[in-house]
Amino acid sequence: FCTWNVRTLMDNPNRECPERGTAIVSRELARYNINVAALSETQLPAEGQLREEEGGYTFFWKGKPEEDRRIHGVGFAIKNRIADLLTELPIGINERLMTLRLQLSGNQWATIISTYAPTLDATDDSKEFFYANLDAVLAAVPKQDKLILLGDFNARVGRDYPLWKDTIGKEGVGKSNANGLLLLTKCTEHGLTISNTLFRQKDKYKTTWKHPRSKHWHLLDYVIVRARDRKDVHITRAMRGANDCWTDHRLVRSSMSIRLAPKYRRSSKKSRRRFTIHTLQD
Repeated sequence: FCTWNVRTLMDNPNRECPERGTAIVSRELARYNINVAALSETQLPAEGQLREEEGGYTFFWKGKPEEDRRIHGVGFAIKNRIADLLTELPIGINERLMTLRLQLSGNQWATIISTYAPTLDATDDSKEFFYANLDAVLAAVPKQDKLILLGDFNARVGRDYPLWKDTIGKEGVGKSNANGLLLLTKCTEHGLTISNTLFRQKDKYKTTWKHPRSKHWHLLDYVIVRARDRKDVHITRAMRGANDCWTDHRLVRSSMSIRLAPKYRRSSKKSRRRFTIHTLQD
């Protein structure tokens, strides 16, 4: 899986490169062997889907209406061989939330959520609206489903592991901010763990966005799973080489082995056999 703020998927005739934005993103995703990518800040209008045969990915998106200014927007890019097997198409909640349900085996499913949260300087109302919607989406996910929450949360969660035990690991980056507290609180409420903070690696493989003025790198893009499933995640890491798409965010890739619960058949209760021991008296 991966999460990537691509800044835009809209085609710009002023660019030197004649390729479509979706074609370029497909090539990068294929290079990193991504099966399902959550894309944020797509800026595409309304909702729809597009198949890149050569690139090997099918794009689904949800944005603002055609007549509105084209900002925000979320989506998925799914490998064609997986998209062909989907029993349910992704559902766009609004321009900041989209869900996808994958059938894993039999009646076992994974729910993947693509998000794009408001920035730090956004109004309190917009933040409350986003987290209220996110809370409703998380609450609606069946308890037995695997849950993978992906996206640009515009939040810094810091490294205060003792205070947020089971929500973050010991390998966080920097200090938390107001948006980070909102995200940490929501993760704690729903028993979620931020996998970016679980693995010991250099900060350049954790941070995903460079501040334009201070030039400091920060961690804003996250791969979040249920705390009970944290062992499914092998590594979550920022890929520094994915920079061909005119975005200032790094692609974050997470390699997982999703463990399925074994099915146990209920054995019928065996009645204890009674022996006719009174005949032994004869």
